[in-house]
Amino acid sequence: MTTTLQETVAYYNNLDPETEKRVDALLAQMTLVEKIGQLVQLNPFAPFDPDDYEAKKREAEEAGAPFEYEPRLRDDMEDLLRGGRIGSFLNVMTPKVINHCQRIAVEESRLGIPLLVGADVIHGYRTIFPIPLAEASTWNPDLLERASRVAAEEASAAGVDWIFAPMVDVSRDPRWGRIAEGAGEDPFLGMAMARARVRGFQTTGLTSGRNVAACPKHYVGYGAAEGGRDYNTVDFSERTLRDVYLPPFKAAFESGAGAVMSSFNELGGLPVTANPSILRTILRDEWQWPGVVLSDYDAVRELIPHGVAANLREAARLSILAGLDIEMVSTAYHDHLADLVTAGEVPEALVDEAVRRVLRLKFRLGLFERPYTDESLHDAVILQPAFRELALETARESMVLLQNEDNILPLSPDVRLTVIGPLADNRADMLGCWSLHNHPEDVETVLEGLSAYLPGDTWSYQPGCPIRDDRTDGSGIETDIPAAVAATREADVVLLVLGESADMSGESHSRTTLGLPGRQQELVDAIAETGKPMVCVLMSGRPLVIPRLAAQVKGLLVAWHAGIRAGRAVADLLFGAANPSGRLTASWPRSEGQIPVYYAHKSTGRPAAESGTRQFAEAFKSVYMDEPNSPLFPFGYGLSYTTFTYANLQIAESMLGPDDTLRVSVTITNSGDRAGAEVVQLYVRDLVACVTRPVRELKGFQKIWLQPGEQRTVSFEVPVRDLGFSGLDMQYTVEPGDFKLWVGPNAVDGLEGAFRVCEA
Repeated sequence: MTTTLQETVAYYNNLDPETEKRVDALLAQMTLVEKIGQLVQLNPFAPFDPDDYEAKKREAEEAGAPFEYEPRLRDDMEDLLRGGRIGSFLNVMTPKVINHCQRIAVEESRLGIPLLVGADVIHGYRTIFPIPLAEASTWNPDLLERASRVAAEEASAAGVDWIFAPMVDVSRDPRWGRIAEGAGEDPFLGMAMARARVRGFQTTGLTSGRNVAACPKHYVGYGAAEGGRDYNTVDFSERTLRDVYLPPFKAAFESGAGAVMSSFNELGGLPVTANPSILRTILRDEWQWPGVVLSDYDAVRELIPHGVAANLREAARLSILAGLDIEMVSTAYHDHLADLVTAGEVPEALVDEAVRRVLRLKFRLGLFERPYTDESLHDAVILQPAFRELALETARESMVLLQNEDNILPLSPDVRLTVIGPLADNRADMLGCWSLHNHPEDVETVLEGLSAYLPGDTWSYQPGCPIRDDRTDGSGIETDIPAAVAATREADVVLLVLGESADMSGESHSRTTLGLPGRQQELVDAIAETGKPMVCVLMSGRPLVIPRLAAQVKGLLVAWHAGIRAGRAVADLLFGAANPSGRLTASWPRSEGQIPVYYAHKSTGRPAAESGTRQFAEAFKSVYMDEPNSPLFPFGYGLSYTTFTYANLQIAESMLGPDDTLRVSVTITNSGDRAGAEVVQLYVRDLVACVTRPVRELKGFQKIWLQPGEQRTVSFEVPVRDLGFSGLDMQYTVEPGDFKLWVGPNAVDGLEGAFRVCEA
């Protein structure tokens, strides 16, 4: 068993002639009811029964056996399977249950079509990696590909063959809780991470002998929900759709993803679930993409409260006509689609198209040849030492050092340390949002990580306050700020471990106030009055608004919710066993009033000074009266324990044709005294175009590792055709004209050059 990258990646959206023959032959045998069954996805379990849970728990305790609750199947589930009325399950991750249901579908139904089993494996199955926003902060696609491979290994051993990930929504609003699940604010970086994670999920040669398909989500625009409020209205121009929000999906499809999940939101007045311009015109007509479109949870039924369908029957009609293939959980297709076809309101040919796509995916996954899961394999595959080591590597690379005044970090092992904060001795919240296979006992806490470096009698710990509420937040921690202050008296350095709980980000967890929750800032204020130097490890699922905290602490390390190896990763970075190399993939605002704040904004007709600072002397410019325009920490930003210098920017040709390639190089030197990694970033600006263009756009990045004094030339090659945008007619175009470029360590700094694109 190995976690190294494999050469073979499955491309489930390729049209294979032999597969197409098998699909056509099976489709010809199917009744309308059986066809519709392939478009129905359900959770097979009955509603949770607390009495049943307690009875089974007592039974296990009396028998002295370990207890793991297995919910019972719906009363009608076996009959539905025998009748070919269900095509797929969601979030069933128990091999015994999967095999039981699969045997009924394969051996007792008329046509023996196997089930697809999909699950939300967002940042790991049992080996939980950092949340995706943190993973993207590694700027290391190869590492994410390896992490996704581990997730596929473990999920596949549990019987999952369809992973509802990666989430490739671009998000520029940290109020939106689901920013935690994506790669941040930039489409170019999002494309790179989408490709990597699809490749990792769909790598062949898994230990189970089975295959896994990725399902990027949420198509499309979900990350632009108004006010950052989940499920809310989305309304932006077609140009923004095409230039910002669609590219990561296209990249995922080009990497072979055989399915996509449509989004909850409306777009321009029409919910995506029933939006033919999104589901048909772009996907099928323009992109010629042949994969499966799955609705999000209950989204077909939600057409009713959206106000575009009066009832489930109408919701089913709108969705199938728009191009939605599989309905998740709600039963509009199951209850009404046959009647709609019989009544002539839905052509059966449209149903056939959708079924053909589902069958194609099942054939390409090999489910007809290998429908069952080896139930003995699960425990042997999960949490292998190599997986845990990769989780540690990923956690270390994901963390971002934002401040290091007076080089307070790394800490000396001789330091007298007081640890303060509710997240220092916390396991559950390190798992982050969307860790369905939740085992807090797998997690290393920060205190456990620190114990590897510090003798037990040289440091102390006080939680100070809970994460959220005045007394407790379910953690059992009570507020005792005076005890925390008293504990700092003998310390050389105070280590604060603060931030959000896992359930403060993720789906349906939007926030209007992004500062430290609860009384944590009050705790910091009290500690600051002692005059002791403070270092803060900040854990969150999103960018936070922390200008006061940033002004109080000398060291600031963003650790996110970093998974099962979070504690050791934090300690390794704090004590210099590892050098921070993470870089932000979403800007950190100074205040909520700036949101959305992102680097690739437009100039406007009255631009502020490029410094981004307040310019009160500049009347009638696009500035705030009470804040700079610039974020507290910009996109691409992050510090290291060493320093890097940029020199000798070279542009191979300053005059380029539309079929040429922009070639840029720069010399990077590790000018410090520690080995470290630098993320070298290339940005471009189209100075004059037929429509307004962003002030900078990321067009390349490389993460390089250098020893002290080592020098390396980093080269970028960008095809001129990749410098285009959606023109006046919404067609992709590259216009001739002048461009600026920058190569630097973030979206603000860097060496500057220029080039020109000429007519063909």
